[in-house]
Parts: sequence; C-alpha cells; structure tokens
Amino acid sequence: MPVAIGAWEVGTRQAESVYFPPPSQIAVRMYEAWLTGPAHRLFLTDAALDTFGPSLGRLFGGWLLACLVGVALGVAVGRSRVLADYIDPVIEFCRAVPPAALIPLFIVLFKTSTQMQVATIVYGVIWPILINTIDGARYVDRGHTDSAQVFGVRGARRLVRVVLPSAAPKIFAGLRLSLSLAVVLMVVSELVASSDGIGYQLMYTQQTFDMSAMWGSIVVLAILGYALNTFFLFAEKHILSWHRRARQTT
Repeated sequence: MPVAIGAWEVGTRQAESVYFPPPSQIAVRMYEAWLTGPAHRLFLTDAALDTFGPSLGRLFGGWLLACLVGVALGVAVGRSRVLADYIDPVIEFCRAVPPAALIPLFIVLFKTSTQMQVATIVYGVIWPILINTIDGARYVDRGHTDSAQVFGVRGARRLVRVVLPSAAPKIFAGLRLSLSLAVVLMVVSELVASSDGIGYQLMYTQQTFDMSAMWGSIVVLAILGYALNTFFLFAEKHILSWHRRARQTT
C-alpha cells in the first residue's frame, strides 16, 4: 500500500493535471473539511456529519430491511415446493431488472426523499440474499432432517435448530455480497436525487471543480467499503465458527 500511494503521489505531481491531484493534497482537503471539529464529536465537522450521517442511515436501513425480507421469504420459498413454483419465475424476472432503471419509478412513488433511496437499495441488494437463502434452505443435509424427524423436532424448532444453521453459510455469503452492493446503490441513488450524502457531495464537488474534495469522497467510499467488508468477515468468522469446527471433524 505505501508503494502504491507513493507511486500515485509521484505520478500525479509529474502529470500536473488539475483533474488528478496528488494524494497528499487530497488528504489535506479531507482533513480540513471533515476532521477539524470538536473532540467530543471525534473531531468530525458539521459538514462530515451532514454528509456521512444520511448516507450511513440509508445504507444500513436499506440493507437491514433487505436482510429481514430476503431471509424470511427465502426460507419460506426454499422449504415449500408449491410456493417456489409460483415465486421462482417472479424472482427470476424481477432480479433481471437493473435497480438503477427503477429509480425514475421510485422517484414518482416516493419523490426525491430518503424513502426513494432506501427503496433503491432494498430492491438492488435483496436478490443475492434471497437466492442464497432459498438455495441454503432447500438443500438441507438429509442426515440432519432425518435426525430431526427421529427425535421429534418439528415446526419452528426444526426451522431454528436444523434449517437455519444448515443454510447459514450460504445466507452469510449472500449478506456479504449484498453489503457491497448496498454501498454502490447508496451512491447511485444519491447521485440522481439527493440534497445530502456522500453521493451528493461527490456530484457537487465534481460540478464545482473541487477535484481534491471529489477525490476525497471517492477515498471515503473506498475506506467505507473496505471497513464494512472487514467487519463483516470478522463477525462471520465468529458466528459461523461452529460450522468450520464441524467440517474439520468430518
């Protein structure tokens, strides 16, 4: 990483292009704009709170809603062949529609509001969660289901103790992919119709030719994506530790 940043610094200084400022200049601009606030707010400025707060609220709100709906519907479809016969064609049709193509529809339904941006995120990220959950719930290990039947584990207990643990690895794979997509769709929705957020800041600084601030927004998005992926992998490692131990003993 230091080598890449050093090469970036040298290359941009030699190019002397107004569109590609050196990373040192970008860092100074980011510090001045976002990290010169009071200590009790972790040095975050008003501009930082006004920019990051709305974006993170939309990101996590949309992602969590998609998680709840995707997992619940995925388990239902995965465990019911009759329901799958009706729902599977609808799922395949809807997930083929690019989320960005529905932004005009969401603007009509929700105006240029947070609801529109959350709807865009939910629609775009629910599919990997839903598909992975269906696949995981549908193909539960036969030995596990037979054992549950022998011991009289049925209904909700069977769902919680057999189906969900067996499907958990695939569900988490869908959750991880959807989290990355949520960051992308958060930015896309804010680029099109928003008055705040990281996407809006990115577009505004581009239009005002504040290239250092524009690149600063891009760097923030990269850091955000990396941090979310790292945290998710950490959580997944601990939550699914039992799964790895079970595979090592087989």
